[in-house]
Amino acid sequence: MAAPILLLGSGKMGGALLRGWLARGIAAADIAVVEPNAEIAAAARALGVRVAGAVADLPAGFRPAIVVLAVKPQILSQAVQPLRPLVGPGTVVMSIAAGKTIANLEALFGPDAAVVRAMPNLPAAVGRGMQVAVANAKVAAAMRDRCDSLLAAVGEVAWIEDEALMDAVTAVSGSGPAYIFLLIECLAEAGVAAGLPAALAMQLARTTVAGAGALAFEAKEPAAELRRNVTSPGGTTEAALRVLMADDGLRPLMVRAVQAATARSRELAG
Repeated sequence: MAAPILLLGSGKMGGALLRGWLARGIAAADIAVVEPNAEIAAAARALGVRVAGAVADLPAGFRPAIVVLAVKPQILSQAVQPLRPLVGPGTVVMSIAAGKTIANLEALFGPDAAVVRAMPNLPAAVGRGMQVAVANAKVAAAMRDRCDSLLAAVGEVAWIEDEALMDAVTAVSGSGPAYIFLLIECLAEAGVAAGLPAALAMQLARTTVAGAGALAFEAKEPAAELRRNVTSPGGTTEAALRVLMADDGLRPLMVRAVQAATARSRELAG
């Protein structure tokens, strides 16, 4: 393995990253996975990568160039302890564990560790994720480029210099898919209340939200311009937007929601 990647955890997000890497042309032989769950491990093994149930099961002398931590935040400390001997001066540790700061990771791997903290989101599972990352001072340019390439395999990537912004990033893009799923639920329920059959209402809501999202992604115009393009004066859309854009409408509600998620992210980070 010339420049091996070690993925700790191949569940939903870890598995999405793994599939994205393979789709981008990274050789399966250059990836090793540590996954204790037998069912999840079998799914990773079916992709052709080396899978170990524990760090101790990796080949003797194995030294990864990149360690990607894709385990739940509450078990991170326990899970990474066996990894410490594998992390040397040329290794970069990239964590996608929500709420775990660079300081948390440096405490686990040592103050000289090269650490990247990243926040992906669920659409990474279909290659349309939004990944935001921040690096400590030990991360060399080549390390950062490699991490960027791995994150870009499942969507767009943005880098920030101020780690404090990660709480707001988590609130907007990390938690954001749940807000959109709730919008689909509410739109479908409103359709039922207006007389539509439930199945049709859900089909309309899902397809409309997905299509509008795809259009917003591809369009050069800002979202506000796209909204205005759909809104005919005196028409049905304008009538609905009067409600949604009222002083007590969607905007202040979304601000409060993001503020609540941001505050909780700070609490979880300690």
